[in-house]
Amino acid sequence: MLKPPYVLFVGDARDQLAAKTAVGVQYWRPQMCIGQIRLDGCRASLELPVMTIADACAAGARTLIVGLANAGGTISESWLPTLTEALGAGLHLASGLHQRLTDIPSLCAAAAASGCSLIDVRHPRQAFAVGTGARRSGRRLLTVGTDCSVGKMYTALAIERELHKRGIAADFRATGQTGIFIAGDGVSVDAVVADFISGAVEELAPANAPDHWDVIEGQGSLFHPSFAGVSLGLLHGAQAEVLVMCHEPTRTHMRGLPHQPMPALNDCIAANEAAARLTQPDARCIGVAVNTSGLTAAAAADTLERLADASGLPCVDPVAGSVAPLVERLLA
Repeated sequence: MLKPPYVLFVGDARDQLAAKTAVGVQYWRPQMCIGQIRLDGCRASLELPVMTIADACAAGARTLIVGLANAGGTISESWLPTLTEALGAGLHLASGLHQRLTDIPSLCAAAAASGCSLIDVRHPRQAFAVGTGARRSGRRLLTVGTDCSVGKMYTALAIERELHKRGIAADFRATGQTGIFIAGDGVSVDAVVADFISGAVEELAPANAPDHWDVIEGQGSLFHPSFAGVSLGLLHGAQAEVLVMCHEPTRTHMRGLPHQPMPALNDCIAANEAAARLTQPDARCIGVAVNTSGLTAAAAADTLERLADASGLPCVDPVAGSVAPLVERLLA
């Protein structure tokens, strides 16, 4: 479990996207974030005070979160003086990168000297059983996508928030590093051995009260050659009766794969429903969450209307608009 409040390290991020972990944590858990730490040349910024390590400690920070997501998921040499200083000042250190904090000797030594923790949220510490597909109580929703990085986490969090507004018991279940920082716990499924992905999700979203909703963060896409395996494991382990398709309408090809065309929305919905029905025969898609951030307001409205006509489902932007139509559909 992570210990708030947090100070968010954006380091020398070359742009806002490179700091997407910090951006997501600050957006969804602003009450837990007290400041940001930037290095020379940083081109990303949050809506938080710029602090030094000393400032953050004086303001009551307990954990420094490495809020960057760089190519290869490595910890830069240029960050180490600041990260070491944070440990020496009594801050716990958390990262969601592929490279483990615990594999860096200087950080291990600093943590041992201060008694602070090194928390690698991307790497599960527990062992998981294989999935069984056995029916379990409770209600579950899984966000799925036409592609990677289309807003599955933001959609899941927005739905959880809307359910809470209506007095309905619900929990966001994080399956990626940024989601874990936001929720405080979870399982980064892309670091789970393939045979155990569905079992890890069964453990993440276990049997619950009949009227309780687990809102599970999706990963990847069944149509992305690089990550479809993780997406399928999530579908089977979630045993979700409700799916929400997430889509970014300006893309001409799958993320990172210029040779791979985007799937048709209805084909993607049908494939996800079919895969989900292995463990949940009643699985159905109840709506589409559309990331319209790359469109003008007029183009966004036209796109939502066009996609709704094509799919026969409510289509909303979960950030610029409201997920209320999706929640009304799932409750109906």
